Formats: sequence, structure tokens, C-alpha cells
Amino acid sequence: MMKLLFVLLSLLLPSVAMAAAPGLDALTVTTNPNGSETYTMNIQVLVLMTMLTFLPAALLMMTCFTRIVIVLSLLRQAIGTMSTPTNQIIIGLGLFLTFFIMGPVFDRVYDNAAKPYMDGAIGGEVALERAQGPFKKFMMDQVRDTDLALFIDLSGKQIDEKDLNTIPLSVLVPAYVTSELKTAFQIGFIIFIPFLIIDLVVASVLMAMGMMMLSPLIVSLPFKIMLFVLVDGWVLVIGTLASSFYVT
Repeated sequence: MMKLLFVLLSLLLPSVAMAAAPGLDALTVTTNPNGSETYTMNIQVLVLMTMLTFLPAALLMMTCFTRIVIVLSLLRQAIGTMSTPTNQIIIGLGLFLTFFIMGPVFDRVYDNAAKPYMDGAIGGEVALERAQGPFKKFMMDQVRDTDLALFIDLSGKQIDEKDLNTIPLSVLVPAYVTSELKTAFQIGFIIFIPFLIIDLVVASVLMAMGMMMLSPLIVSLPFKIMLFVLVDGWVLVIGTLASSFYVT
């Protein structure tokens, strides 16, 4: 977790260091004639606090978190347990799966950018460029060519799709998120099929028995839970999600 914190901060600290003027205090205290004191915050601290708000967005949109959470949410709806597992459990599981899958990427960012920057071996601009490299490579391995081409056309810039260094994050991130949404819904569609079949069978049986006033969801829910448990569904879904990402 500490390494992850250094990795995330490495994406912001170089930018703050470049934006702030050297030699300025973060907080200045001015004594008024009446003896009271006035505190003035430096623009450096303000920039840092503002950029920290982008950390959650960077963690969600530049990692595998989006696909995992969407698939788990669709799985919950397919089973029919609308509030079980709870949103907190799904978010927590998604975060820890993200840390597990993105481990090699975080390690490379820490070794190549965060640690040298903290040690003073490289400057802020170099650290920022090195920190972006592993994330950009991870997103390029997952993004679809059609989605990337779409956002390159929308940007109106001459960008080589094959050259990772020429693709800015402003183009790569939305293309990656769009690809993740499509992939997540494709996986969700496959997950829905067996549970939908159970719903159709139960509804047909109840209709044939003349029990039209009884909701099919009440009867099919235990069978769907039993099927999911018998096939060890959580292991299958989580294993499929983890193996669906190409991380080198």
C-alpha cells in the first residue's frame, strides 16, 4: 500500500514542483499592527490540494478498476440480489483486485519514477514522463484500435497510433475507458445468459401450473444462487476478470 501511495503521488508531485516557484514558503504569517496574525497559503499548497482531487479519477480511469466493478455489478443484477453484495463490498473487492492485477505496473512506476525522484536522482519533468510510461503501455495493451482511432480523429492531431510516445493521455485515457466499458458489457452479457435461462424455465413452469400471481423471481432466486455456488462462480468470475487483462 505504501508503494502504491508513492506511485500515485509521483504522478502529481513533479507537476507541483514544476508549477511552484523555488524558495517560497508554503505558509506565511504576517503580524498586524494590533498584534493579530494573518495566515497566507502559498499557491504551491493550493495547487497540490487541487491536484490531489484527481487521484481517485486517475486510479479509476487508468487502471482495470472500471471493468471489474461493472462486471461485478452486472453479476449481482443477473443473480437477482439487488443489494447483496453491497456496493461497499463490490468497491472494496474491485480495489484490491486492481492492486493485484496492476502490481507489475505499480512496481515499474515506483522503480523507474517514484523512487529516483524521492532520492533526488531525477527531476520532476523526467519523473512525470517515466511515471506515465507504464500506465500508457498498460492502457495500449487493452485499448481497441477502433476506439483509439476515433479519439485521434476527434482530437484533430497528427498522431501515430503505433508510437506510444506520441499518444497523449488526453487521447489515450478516453479511448481506454470506452474500450473497457465495451469489454465489461460483453462479459456481463455472457454472465447473464445462464441466469436468464433459469428465469425463463421457472416462468414457463409457473405459467403452466397456472400460478401467474406468483413472481418468478421469488422462485428462481434460490436456484440461481445454488447454481452459482455449485459451479464455484466467484472463482470463475474473478479468475476470468484477472486473466482478461494483458499485463507485461
